[in-house]
Amino acid sequence: MNAANVSELATVPADALSSAARSRLLSRPREPLFIADWERLLMIHFEIDADELQPDIPFQLDLRDGRAFVSLVAFAMHGMKPCFGGKLSEWLLRPIASHDFLNLRTYVRHGNETGIYFLTEWLSNRLAVKLGPKTFGLPYRHGQIVYQHERKENLLRGRIIEPKTHAALEYEGKLPQPAEFVPSEVGSLTEWMMERYTAFTCHKNTRRFFRIWHRPWPQCEVDVTITDDSLIRKNFRWFENAKFIGANFSPGAKDVWMGWPHRI
Repeated sequence: MNAANVSELATVPADALSSAARSRLLSRPREPLFIADWERLLMIHFEIDADELQPDIPFQLDLRDGRAFVSLVAFAMHGMKPCFGGKLSEWLLRPIASHDFLNLRTYVRHGNETGIYFLTEWLSNRLAVKLGPKTFGLPYRHGQIVYQHERKENLLRGRIIEPKTHAALEYEGKLPQPAEFVPSEVGSLTEWMMERYTAFTCHKNTRRFFRIWHRPWPQCEVDVTITDDSLIRKNFRWFENAKFIGANFSPGAKDVWMGWPHRI
């Protein structure tokens, strides 16, 4: 994507949070780094005791009314390509351009900026798993991932297995009929959790951040049941006390910008 493409996308109308995030990302030179489509995104939200969670987080938790939250986010990334270098750079990135993700994230702040912190992320692409920690400081692990997020069939189903431990996350659910996908209500808890545009990471005591931008998520609330959560319980003891508070599904976002990693 050349500079003209970035300029054209930057004029797309957006709500206040998205617009501010776009300006913040573009305030640094050579941004963005990558562009990709994030598709069929399911977010499952839990309330967690802040005192139990904070010791695992190297940033200050961002609380809402004194409450801490974590979210499981299941989605597919497609067609990631660099915003420079033309067809050659796109070809070189092709081996890691498309794969499935499951991440467990919480909500943090650093200085005046709020964002997310990834406790861990499972990826279906082994090569990407090796590159993520060294470049962005991302806590990648390999997972066997099968998603069935089918709008036409009114089906939400996923199974993620960690090969080393055989622990799994399984869920199933349904979309409302008819499903209406709209941006989150301004000021709502859903907006507070979904419209986040900065990711903070920490790998081997090196703290980093990178910014993203996309149009506001078109989303709807969904009914989801988790039938196996051993993948999360095995890695995080505090999850035993997690309180499920709801879930949201989005068909996805096109042309998501991903910025360079920056050290803090």
